[in-house]
Amino acid sequence: MKDCVFCKIINGEIPSQKVFENDRVLAFHDINPAAPIHILVTPKRHISSLVEMNSSNSALLPPLFEAIAEIAKAEKGLKNGFRVVSNVGEDAGQTVAHLHFHILGGQRLDMKMG
Repeated sequence: MKDCVFCKIINGEIPSQKVFENDRVLAFHDINPAAPIHILVTPKRHISSLVEMNSSNSALLPPLFEAIAEIAKAEKGLKNGFRVVSNVGEDAGQTVAHLHFHILGGQRLDMKMG
């Protein structure tokens, strides 16, 4: 998508601090971290959010979760646990309309989710 910030990061138009990349997934550090470790994991194919998932594009999800598992094993600060979150829509705090998951960790996280 032309104006999507994450598509621009995926295409190399905007720099990022990459953590993981393969042919289907890119993961990079969040520029405004909410935890000591805050990594964004996104498909390289544009889809706005989980609301758009259907039988024609649901194959995007397994590679994302495989990447999350690989990243969690590699990041020393996630050994005691981490949180995976996907904000869907404005009311949930989604600020970039490109499907992505947040990996949050590196400290004991607040149990309150809202």
